[in-house]
Parts: sequence; structure tokens; C-alpha cells
Amino acid sequence: MILQGNQRGGARDLALHLLKDENDHVEVHELRGFVSDDLVSALNEAHAISRGTKARQFLYSLSLNPPANKNVSTADFEAAISRIENKLGLTGQPRAIVFHEKPGTDGLPRRHCHAVWSRIDAKNMKAIPLPYTKYKLREISRELYLEHGWDMPRGFLDSKERDPRNFTLAQWQQAKRIGKDPRDIKAALQDSWAISDTQAAFQQALKERGFTLAKGDRRSFVALDHTCEVYSVPKWTGLHTKEIRARLTDQDALPSVNEARIQIAKDMAERLSGLRDNQHHAVSDRLHQIAQKRSELVERQSAERKKLKAELERRWSEEVKLRQARFNKGLRGLFDRMLGRHKKLKQQNECEAVLAQKRDQKERDTMVFTQLEVQRVLQTRTQRLEAFRKTRQQGLSQDIEQYQEISQKKKKLFELRRRTKNRSQDRGPEYEL
Repeated sequence: MILQGNQRGGARDLALHLLKDENDHVEVHELRGFVSDDLVSALNEAHAISRGTKARQFLYSLSLNPPANKNVSTADFEAAISRIENKLGLTGQPRAIVFHEKPGTDGLPRRHCHAVWSRIDAKNMKAIPLPYTKYKLREISRELYLEHGWDMPRGFLDSKERDPRNFTLAQWQQAKRIGKDPRDIKAALQDSWAISDTQAAFQQALKERGFTLAKGDRRSFVALDHTCEVYSVPKWTGLHTKEIRARLTDQDALPSVNEARIQIAKDMAERLSGLRDNQHHAVSDRLHQIAQKRSELVERQSAERKKLKAELERRWSEEVKLRQARFNKGLRGLFDRMLGRHKKLKQQNECEAVLAQKRDQKERDTMVFTQLEVQRVLQTRTQRLEAFRKTRQQGLSQDIEQYQEISQKKKKLFELRRRTKNRSQDRGPEYEL
């Protein structure tokens, strides 16, 4: 697991940070070596003791983050914390352990842990030095990855790979080729011609099939598709130019190729923008619904944990009473002490209490892991929707940009040609000679 630690002061701020309700679940698992039974007061105790020393960073705060989708038991967290404690020389120091559950940077819900120690040696009234903590934590972290069989981060294998700038991302393809069957294009143009008997009817038939009629060079007629590709009408219909001109009599009423491209690009950009907005709103609504479900799920899981906690406390109380009932009272109790039976019963009770604590902790862990799996399933839906929206939005945005670029380029070229023609006419025939 990833271990990150630092020396610090600010007992109250740290305690409030660890208790923040931005987490789905917060559990103060242990307060060892403190008189107080709440986290804020406990860390304030450490601060009060530090006032007798010159230490300003009287706490050592550590976060333990296991890999995503890995269920780490409370016992494994405690074992790791004990190993770290011994490695850093903080054995026996007052300690607090807090568990958090919330979505990680990848969006998946996970359980991680925080441990906080007091650095002040109360007996000698001085701060315990903590040299080379970074290297010690990295060594323990490697060991934990190997022991649990987790995939080790590449940065642990090669220190150079810890710098994300050493990694390259695959480049997005900047242009898309749309495959077309020539037979489909020919059939569309021929059908449009066959069902129309006038220029207006031919224009409408082409429009319904995604084509725009325009006038080409040399008084020919062309059709443009939604990608602004130009198709000669005589060529693709298999007719002679005279036959085409006989039906399409008003060529001046048609836009030029450049004008048609500008209009197509403008219409397609507007249409795609509308589709992009509609899709964005649809996915956003779905994500909002999932977020509401997740909020309700967290509340329901919190209620389940409270119920389990109450049940475990009730069972623990009953078991304590049963164990206490084993001891005889009065004269029989005195004889039991004299004959050593009291001691044996006490040892038996202590052994059963330890086993009961482990059993209860296992039940709590089982509930935590089960709830995390449910949250991960919900989060997976969110990630799929986000990935879907991102992919579609990028594709649509690229298409819109391409159409806008076509529109702007053709418009500028059209204006340039018009101005050049006007200047030539103003200068008269002497200039042209």
C-alpha cells in the first residue's frame, strides 16, 4: 500500500480534518495512550504535553492507501501500522487510528486508514527524532506489496518512472475517414433524378438523401454530400450534360460550390452542436440519478453499520455477563482462589474475550467489504457513462470544429475572390491588357 507520512503540529485542525464528513464513512478505530475518548481532545492532549518542549511538529501523521479494488482487513492495517511504528521508533507512543471510506481519484470507493502518533517522549520530555522516514516508508511499502501479492507501482520498481512526465499518451486521431460504397452514391443520385421532373423537385429529392445541388465550373451541375465532397451529376447519374441542362434550366438560382460548402458546414455545425448538447444533458441527468442513488446507498449503509454496532455491543455485554457468572462468590469464591480455579477461569475468560473481539472485527470487516463492492458496482456505471460522454463529446467537437473551419476558410476565399473581381472591374480594360 502507498504510505505517506509527515511531521506536523495543529492538533485540532488535524483532528477536524480526519473527522470531515466529506467521507462516506469515518470510524475512529483506536485511541491508545490518551486519557480522552474523542479524537479532538486526544490530539489536544499531545499538544499540551508538547508545550513542555521546544517541539512545534509534535505529531506524526501517516496515511495508508491500499490498491484500488483490494479489500484490506482491519487486522492487516493494524499489522502494517505496528510494523511502521517499530521501524520509525514510535513504539508505545500515544496513537490514534481512523478509517475513511470515500471514492478515490479513480472514482472507485475505497477504504484507507490514517494513523497519528505523538512524537513527545513524556518520560524524558523531548521529541523523538524521525530521520529518513521517506526511505523507511518506501521500504515497508514494497514489502507490503510483495507480501500481499499486489501489483507494485512502476515507480517502486524504477525511480525514474515516478515522474509522470516520463510517460507518453497515445495521440488522438485528428482526421476520420468515412467509408462509402460508390454504388450507394450512384443509386441515391439516380433515384433522385428518376422521381423528379423539375429542378426544384430534383433539389428536394437530393436534400432528402443528404445531398445539396450546386452549380459547378463550366456550367455543369454537381451535388455535395454532408462531408462537402463534390459529385458530378452527369457522371453519377450516367446521363449526358444536355439531358441534365434540359431539366435543370435555372443554374443561376443554385449556389456555387463554395457557397454550398459554407452553408453545409454551417448547418452541420449547428446540428451537431444541438446533438452534443442533447447528449450532454441526457448523460448529466443519468449521472445525477446515479449520484442520488449513491447518496441514498451511503445513508442506508451507515444505518446498517449502526445496527451492526448495536448488535455487537449487545452480544458483547451478554457474553461479559456469562463470563462473569462463572466466578463463585462468597466462601466458594475464596476456595476457588486458594485452589487456583479462579485463575484458570480468568485465563479462559480472557482467551474467549480476545477471540470474541476478533470475531466481531471480522464481522465488521465483512460488512465494510460487502458495502464497498456495492458502491464499486454503482461507481463503475458512472465511469462508463463518463467515458461514453467524453468519447462522444470529443468526436462531435472535432467534427464541429472541422465544419467550422471549412465554413470560415471557404467564406474567406469567397470574399477574397469577390473583392479581387471588383477591383479588376474598377480598374477597367486598360489594366487587364
